[in-house]
Amino acid sequence: MGDTCRTCGLPIELCMCKDLAREEQTSIRVYIEKRKWGREVTVIAGLSKDIDLKSITKRLKKKLATGGTTKDGRIELQGNFIHLVVPILVDEGFSKDSIEIRSR
Repeated sequence: MGDTCRTCGLPIELCMCKDLAREEQTSIRVYIEKRKWGREVTVIAGLSKDIDLKSITKRLKKKLATGGTTKDGRIELQGNFIHLVVPILVDEGFSKDSIEIRSR
């Protein structure tokens, strides 16, 4: 007997909950924070709790060749990748209209 989705009750192979959560995402904020000694961190905030942040963080870190973490419901990447993150998020299935870049 296969695993079933806790949200919709369908088998995992047929579940569309994560795809729907990405498409229904309303507002994703991408901005830069200054840290100790002037280091910059790219922050991606406003992602839904239904989305697996750890797997997205892992793929972003690999594609951008940088370090990062998932903390307090947001993704933090070491360095200034503010304009490189948006196309990757779109490739991950998020709507470009829902992504907002905030400048300093």
